[in-house]
Amino acid sequence: MSTTPPIHDVVPLREATKVWFKISLQTFGGPAGQIAVMQRTLVDEHRWIGERRFLHALSYCMLLPGPEAQQLAIYTGWLLNGGAGGLIAGTLFVLPGFIALLGLSAIYVAFGETAVITALFVGLAAAVLAIVTQAVIKVAKRALRHWSMVVLAVAAFLALAVFGLPFPAVILAAGLTGWIIGRLRPEILSPPVKDAAKDGPAPLISDEALHHTGPSWRRAAVILGIGVPLWLGPIAVAFALTGADSIYTQQGLFFSGTALVTFGGAYAVLAYVAQQAVETYGWLAPGEMVRGLALAETTPGPLIMVVQFVAFLGAFRDPGTLDPWTAAVLASLLTTWVTFVHCFLFIFLGAPHVERLRGNKSLSAALTGITAAVVGVIANLAVYFAAHTLFATTTAWNWGPVHLDLPEASSLQPGALLLTIAAIIMIFRLRWSVLRTLGVCAAAGLALGLLT
Repeated sequence: MSTTPPIHDVVPLREATKVWFKISLQTFGGPAGQIAVMQRTLVDEHRWIGERRFLHALSYCMLLPGPEAQQLAIYTGWLLNGGAGGLIAGTLFVLPGFIALLGLSAIYVAFGETAVITALFVGLAAAVLAIVTQAVIKVAKRALRHWSMVVLAVAAFLALAVFGLPFPAVILAAGLTGWIIGRLRPEILSPPVKDAAKDGPAPLISDEALHHTGPSWRRAAVILGIGVPLWLGPIAVAFALTGADSIYTQQGLFFSGTALVTFGGAYAVLAYVAQQAVETYGWLAPGEMVRGLALAETTPGPLIMVVQFVAFLGAFRDPGTLDPWTAAVLASLLTTWVTFVHCFLFIFLGAPHVERLRGNKSLSAALTGITAAVVGVIANLAVYFAAHTLFATTTAWNWGPVHLDLPEASSLQPGALLLTIAAIIMIFRLRWSVLRTLGVCAAAGLALGLLT
């Protein structure tokens, strides 16, 4: 009979909750920064989990669609305190960002057309353009280890930027291509050989004491039976109360769908979200997507939270029979719910199978192909943001299967160009943090606006 103490006696849930709340207030700078905060707090400071076990959990989360940092928080919370720990860790991870961005969205709607706010966003948009460019380079260095992966990245960029193919189709094609390469030339996808990583500081809690449970059909059925209705139930309620054509039903269906194809982080899917939100649904103007991303960069939590800004603006401008402010808040809540709840499902369902999934070479090959394509996807996002940040107007140009959104040279905005160059210098030359760059660019944009 095991004498291992119950998990709640090893890490008290109240203490763990305090730590997760502390982590949630520091999750700036995208997934890399968020993962670093968790590793420093959980592995180095509190020593609740070993580095190898932490990276083991991260490797599984990288296989999933959705924000990997939040999924890692859920997974680690589950290891420390079971289901309750996972729910608390995952919820706290997004809660501060949700509240902050909800307030910023309201401020934008109320005061966004004033000269001061407009000038502020010119500086923020320039910083975002430099940040997205940095993301392209970072992902490319990690993902493009072979010329075939470079070809896949370029093909993904052209498919989106030139031929206007749907984002999900590009992701599926990339996964299929990676799987084929893995079958025919598996050595191409093999990562460089590295020395085994040291396990960092010895954890105070042994691996055997961490929460664990065996996979079973009954457990999976219970999780799906509870989780799927909770995830999609609000969409059904919106459909029943407002109809299939209401903005609430449309947003619920659209963002629950995009949540399932968000491989490679938020940048990978934002170009698709921007295209659909602007051109198909008309929820916001092209430049406003850049402003929403700028706001999301200034708040803690996953960057994909920018979809809340999209939903807020769309519902405020098309509230149906509701008060615009009530409609905007409800749309923000619905969109945030369907964007993040599936992450809990994936972790609670898949955690017992992690070892089996990590050893699946076919799955790893498919995801390697997707990661390569993500470089092209983020590059497309950078081009999209550049066109709508540096130029006041763009013109659609179509020729057969080619669909381009070309900026008008005469509408170049010198102030935005100057601020973008400055932001690139801050990020790449001075190596400033994201928050510092955003703050300086916002102040510079405000000063430039007041002077002109």
